[in-house]
Amino acid sequence: MSKAKQLTPERSPLMIKEDMTVIRHEELANDICLLVLKGELVTHASPGQFVHVRVSEKGMAMPLLRRPISISDIDLEQMTMSIIYRVEGEGTRRLAKQKVGEIVDVLGPLGQGFETSHLTSGDNVLIVGGGVGVPPLYYLSQTLVQQGCKVTHVLGYQTKNHSFLVHSFETLGETHVTTVDGSLGTQGFVTNVIDRWPLEQWDSLFACGPTPMLKALEERFLDHSNAFLSLEERMGCGIGACFACVCQTPSEQPYDYRKVCTDGPVFRVGEVIL
Repeated sequence: MSKAKQLTPERSPLMIKEDMTVIRHEELANDICLLVLKGELVTHASPGQFVHVRVSEKGMAMPLLRRPISISDIDLEQMTMSIIYRVEGEGTRRLAKQKVGEIVDVLGPLGQGFETSHLTSGDNVLIVGGGVGVPPLYYLSQTLVQQGCKVTHVLGYQTKNHSFLVHSFETLGETHVTTVDGSLGTQGFVTNVIDRWPLEQWDSLFACGPTPMLKALEERFLDHSNAFLSLEERMGCGIGACFACVCQTPSEQPYDYRKVCTDGPVFRVGEVIL
């Protein structure tokens, strides 16, 4: 990850379609890849936003849909953006073949990111990530540290071989790791670590990961005034036109929905039905 850390760029609604240059591309863990891209788009990104990446080769129509990938890190000095993705389908297998110096068609930044304006220096923040939900939390954690917050991380993975970014998070604050098989850190899930501490210890919670993990956190933090969840969802267009990523709200109105791509991916706990 980048060494030159900058203050978070000013929030902007600007969306750019850009041919970004591959600066670095490597495997971080089993089927987990880091892709570092260079371009002007990075100056408009905020923590929690994502980009829509074209994975079809130039001149080819398939795969048709772009792939949404969260922004893991921004280096304004180098004008680079880091994204981390799991290789699990035809699209990401094609993306994994991109080499340094080649061009990737990127649309973004997209979505509503993490809201941190309510936090002040000295506030305690709990950051919880699971699997490929971990990457966007790294950029968030850096931003919070720059604001003077004290961050505590709880990161969950399947196994040690599937873990990544652990040392990067450790440089920012207290970090706890869980794995399902116990090969690294605490055996079990992120909630096994969280349940050991009183909830009032934190001023705010930010989480991203698989839906079962988010549901478990929602049960514990539903009454917490500043708890936010970033949803993982399949998307078609990424700009709110196709309605492929809608989720219902708890409202009594029968057709009250939110679009994960434009209203989210970050929602306050209880705002949508998981």
